Amino acid sequence: MEDIEDLLVGGGAAPPGFRLPITAAVGINPMKKKKNNKLEPSSLLQNSSTHQVPGTQTIFLKTFGCSHNQSDSEYMAGQLSSFGYAISDNAEGADLWLINTCTVKSPSQSAMDTLISKCKSAKKPLVVAGCVPQGSRDLKELEGVSIVGVQQIDRVVEVVEETLKGHEVRLLNRKTLPSLDLPKVRKNKFVEILPINVGCLGACTYCKTKHARGHLGSYTVDSLVGRVKSVVDDGVKEIWLSSEDTGAYGRDIGVNLPILLNAIVGALPSNGSTMLRIGMTNPPYILEHLKEIAEILRHPCVYSFLHVPVQSGSDAILTAMKREYTAGEFRMVVDTLTELVPGMQIATDIICGFPGETDEDFAQTVDLIKEYKFSQVHISQFYPRPGTPAARMKKVASNIVKKRSRELTSVFESFTPYNGMEGNMERIWITDIATDEIHLVGHTKGYVQVLVVGPESLLGSSAIVKITSVGRWSVFGDVIKILDESQGVVKKDTSNKENCSPSPCFDQQDACACSEAKPESCACGSNGCDIDANANANDSYPEAQKAQNIPSLLLRRKPSLTTVEMEDNGNQKVATSNMQDRDWGVVDKLLVGGIFLSLLTMVALILYVRF
Repeated sequence: MEDIEDLLVGGGAAPPGFRLPITAAVGINPMKKKKNNKLEPSSLLQNSSTHQVPGTQTIFLKTFGCSHNQSDSEYMAGQLSSFGYAISDNAEGADLWLINTCTVKSPSQSAMDTLISKCKSAKKPLVVAGCVPQGSRDLKELEGVSIVGVQQIDRVVEVVEETLKGHEVRLLNRKTLPSLDLPKVRKNKFVEILPINVGCLGACTYCKTKHARGHLGSYTVDSLVGRVKSVVDDGVKEIWLSSEDTGAYGRDIGVNLPILLNAIVGALPSNGSTMLRIGMTNPPYILEHLKEIAEILRHPCVYSFLHVPVQSGSDAILTAMKREYTAGEFRMVVDTLTELVPGMQIATDIICGFPGETDEDFAQTVDLIKEYKFSQVHISQFYPRPGTPAARMKKVASNIVKKRSRELTSVFESFTPYNGMEGNMERIWITDIATDEIHLVGHTKGYVQVLVVGPESLLGSSAIVKITSVGRWSVFGDVIKILDESQGVVKKDTSNKENCSPSPCFDQQDACACSEAKPESCACGSNGCDIDANANANDSYPEAQKAQNIPSLLLRRKPSLTTVEMEDNGNQKVATSNMQDRDWGVVDKLLVGGIFLSLLTMVALILYVRF
């Protein structure tokens, strides 16, 4: 079936919350009449939900792929929810399935094929979105189902409504970028995935995503800064910048990545309550901005973490991939950032068994990984993607590809990147619950994952933790202090009896990376760990504070203020006082006696009037 073009006059989509007449907005393949004059859907899918009122059905939403895909799914969920649809993880109980697909690797597309087959077997209405239909619109698996393209996610409500009626809808035409202000339902309410551009400037010979996402298209700086301000007001604590290549941002509209990052950082709260995570960037487009990028990564509101894929340590293979950089240039990126940014963490990607890869090529890749001992390496076997130049190249034998993948994985897993962190005091930002449902997940400024035990009320907060043990993929810590972002002060955590010993390693704006044993080596600032070493136990969590009744307020000893000191806590001055109890004086006793006498008089008057 040919693509059905958008028929809306002027090419504009409906604004959020406004429903266009479907016949004027979306081209559809309508229901056909059989010989017995009964209507039949053009697709094989039919469900009793087609007779229900639109906006009352339940939608099963499944997402494959990258963070950009996750953001697209959140936008689609937001629009559907705003029109009354319920979004569910339960496929069996849903009235329609919406699958957002990924075309990067064969396994993810195979999983999509399996899910589509299950949906058809269950005779559920189906909408397929994402990179697979956009990049491979003629796939046999997509016959008879509705599809929506990556730049048409703002029309998902219309496509779902027509599909529920039994119609097949195809909407793939690329136009303007979807608005960033569409309704959105975040998978994690504390994390905003913010797409800054779509597509890229590269022409990698193995990449299928370029077929789907297309050429580079960047959002304006003003629109992105406006979105950042909006989500911060919504309570978001972590902003991920996402795209197919963050480093290429703005080259199509006359700006660049440092300009955007500086503008976004300027819109973040100065107390460090919301952090910025810069997304994946390929080496070619940040080489000319390395020092500017390093300066931004040093900012206290930006994670000192960057994902820079290298794919191979061999220049010959990088040339065959058309990656547009050398292994030496990748080393320059890593060396510069690690030199200029304290605690810098870099993640990278490797493709094992690219066509033409020799044993010597692979050895150069292993040497590169051993040289830097990256804490995160995403290792993939080469998968030929249909329609890409690499799919036509002579393949390396599959047994060799698997052997190389296992060997490199073994090398990578032998690293112990977090050794030496035990005993360190670190500032973390807590945004999620671990899969074991016991720990909370936080990240240091270097984006090291820290698992802590605490109440769910800590989600969305920042804390000082003491690292107690380290694992291969994350570290464990005890919460020492919770940062009260609204007041710029620190609250003591009484769930851990150990206090942070006085040392110059706490700064409201920075991560603490010092060890108790060596406080002088801290690089976090000149302020001490403790704001109030004698903090009351009830100051740890709001729910731990107990209400006090009137008699206890009247009869407690009156404190005497002896001294008041001002401590510089980040950008704010915090007053602390030393309190001493003293005995009751004559005036105190007379005042309390007068209060009780007044109460007795009032009671007597009330009884007299009544009787």
